[in-house]
Amino acid sequence: MGVVAKHSSMIFYSDGNDHYSQRVRLVLAEKGVAVEIIEVEPGSMPEDLAGLNPYNSLPTLVDRDLVLYESQVIMEYLDERFPHPPLLPVYPVARAQSRLFIYRIQRDWCGYVDTIIAGRSKDTVIDRARKELRESLVAIAPVFADKPFFMSEEFTLVDCCVAPILWRLPALGIDLPPKHGKAIQDYMDRIFERDAFQASLSEAELDMRD
Repeated sequence: MGVVAKHSSMIFYSDGNDHYSQRVRLVLAEKGVAVEIIEVEPGSMPEDLAGLNPYNSLPTLVDRDLVLYESQVIMEYLDERFPHPPLLPVYPVARAQSRLFIYRIQRDWCGYVDTIIAGRSKDTVIDRARKELRESLVAIAPVFADKPFFMSEEFTLVDCCVAPILWRLPALGIDLPPKHGKAIQDYMDRIFERDAFQASLSEAELDMRD
């Protein structure tokens, strides 16, 4: 735990290429949290991290004696630890629905993204993941037009999960059709223009949309 003793601020170990890390960076930026972000290459993890996180994985958040290492757990902790602005609805039903959206994004989209980015599968598997993700986004396009944010009038943790995926579409080799993609493009424009979103971007992520 030496890293905690050496630093008084919150520390976030982040992979600058990783959408799970970016979703947490986006929450930190939306909340205006003072945090030391340590960019880590997945192939060269610092020794400190192995002593903090039994899985030696990214992202990892250290807040004094507390160590968290799963993006959704980290995001919800930050939302409770820094309640303004709230990024989950107040009421239990709406809060549960938001959590369900996050779960569905995890199940329906993140696997495709991870398969494409890892690039370790057969070309046919990667092509199928790219096709399935594109078709899934097109199918749900009307949702993006319905409200200013994802199924919400306010920016929430759901948007923090969706936006990093959409930011990566060019890098994933996914083009959205003009007819069905307009609602998603309008949503992206709204989210990507947010100061917090811009602040959340790593150098590697900035290069994804030159």
